[in-house]
Amino acid sequence: MSVLLQVKGLKKYFPISAAGVVGRTVGQVKAVDDVSFTIEEGETLGLVGESGCGKSTTGRSIIRLIEPTAGEITFQNINLSQLKGRELREARKDLQIVFQDPYASLNPRKTIGATLEEPLIIHGVPKVERKKRVIELLEIVGLTEYHAGAYPHEFSGGQRQRVGIGRALITKPKLVVADEPVSALDVSIQSQILNLMKDLQDQFKLTYLFISHDLSVVRHVSDRVGVMYLGRLAEIAPKNELYSNPMHPYTEALLSSTPNLNPREKPQRIILKGDIPSPANPPSGCAFHTRCPKCMDLCTTKRPVLQEIKPGHFVACFRCL
Repeated sequence: MSVLLQVKGLKKYFPISAAGVVGRTVGQVKAVDDVSFTIEEGETLGLVGESGCGKSTTGRSIIRLIEPTAGEITFQNINLSQLKGRELREARKDLQIVFQDPYASLNPRKTIGATLEEPLIIHGVPKVERKKRVIELLEIVGLTEYHAGAYPHEFSGGQRQRVGIGRALITKPKLVVADEPVSALDVSIQSQILNLMKDLQDQFKLTYLFISHDLSVVRHVSDRVGVMYLGRLAEIAPKNELYSNPMHPYTEALLSSTPNLNPREKPQRIILKGDIPSPANPPSGCAFHTRCPKCMDLCTTKRPVLQEIKPGHFVACFRCL
């Protein structure tokens, strides 16, 4: 397989303005702080971590829904960071996103048919072909031609997410960023949507960046998994390797929090001390050292770099290097 997406040194800082003073910046929230990884064609890279760690910001920065502060995003050998206007719009046909809240991401004043047709209008697809493509996509995601005339409020949560998936696929993309696509759904519906996404991946040869806080969901759908903490990647490895042999202390703690369904095994939960530091004022050195049970003096002053310790297994931790 060849590399479809390469991200180098991605950063996204949000300015903090002084109260009562327009335009004066007094600090920055480092939502994403020097993240690098690759995604190969046809694979699913899962991105996990606690709320606020920068997962969604990373996904949205990659497809330029929000502008990165720094870094290089290379997609199909094209530097997306430098594209503007028509060139960026053309590239976005191959880059789509499925949002977390299917209701908030749909226009309540537009029918489902009009919502699905809109991207095709933007990209200049003829009207006859647009109608045909909309009906075809509705059937692919498990709906019917009848649903094209309905409005979002007439659908269940699962049906709305099927519409969201259909909208993402309408331009025949190569990479889909799935931003917590099942977290707002009932458990019984989650499995249906996940199975649908896996079937569509096989059918259309899709590549996924799958963002979630649910470790069991990520394990089910991913080929490789990246673990984020406070805007940085702590570890990235093939799925089975990461779940069976986590190396970073944060990954160990995160995996220990998942329920163990084997009654014969006594769970060994790792309880982290303290609170997550503010991304507006991250700690020096390793971002995790304030809560790490294995912290060394070096961790408090020097920032570890993500390095390969085994084939395909990368860790940012001095104890593992």
